[in-house]
Amino acid sequence: MANIHLIFKKEDIKRDKMVGKVAIVFDVLFATSTITAALADGARSVIPVLDQTHGREKAKEMRESYLLAGEDKGRLIEGFHPPIRPHLKDVVRDQTLILSTTNGTVALQNSSEADVLYACSLLNNEAMADHLNKHHNDQDLVMVCSGSSGHYTLEDFFGAGSLIHHLVKKKQWSLSDGAKTALLFYNGNEDHAAELLSQSKIGSLLLGAGMEQKEIDFVAQEGLWNTIPVYDRVEGKIKEWSYESSEASR
Repeated sequence: MANIHLIFKKEDIKRDKMVGKVAIVFDVLFATSTITAALADGARSVIPVLDQTHGREKAKEMRESYLLAGEDKGRLIEGFHPPIRPHLKDVVRDQTLILSTTNGTVALQNSSEADVLYACSLLNNEAMADHLNKHHNDQDLVMVCSGSSGHYTLEDFFGAGSLIHHLVKKKQWSLSDGAKTALLFYNGNEDHAAELLSQSKIGSLLLGAGMEQKEIDFVAQEGLWNTIPVYDRVEGKIKEWSYESSEASR
């Protein structure tokens, strides 16, 4: 029986320990939700970068049309689009999105030694569970919660619990204590996702800074899309899964 492990925050990622694993990264507010939405809205790919400097360097290398989007500790970056769907959905089609966030894109970069790396959110959790049960049912999974400023975050823990819930409905997995706790937390709160995200520390900070409730309500929707974002290690981009992208990610 394959195992499911859980990492509570990006600072706990040990890059060498990711080798041989299938990693699934969560940053529900908002990086992995934005990545899922961008691909669902027709973006060619998403490049997760470590910070705005890394993003500008990537932009200089581009030979195709692209958009820069990002935030730094919750503040918008000059010259970058806001990194949430309402500001991207009408402009992202056929673009490569270079995305810089304080936590989620860093967690993705730090997890990139995994044999296969996915980005997951509540928006695509049900499809991701079906995909993992079909294609990785004999491999150990590592759920990576991005966290914030060295602390675990409630919304990522809830997101990981949601994916585990959908995984174990259809297949037996051996769960670490962290994975079991995330599952129990999700099962006790699954009907209150939007409220829970709004009351989380990050959600409260974003709402206090002027974000509209409808933006959090949107990313709290479970199973909205069947999009499977997978990291292509050759190109350093996240693309929608296909047999070709699966081979490239290895």
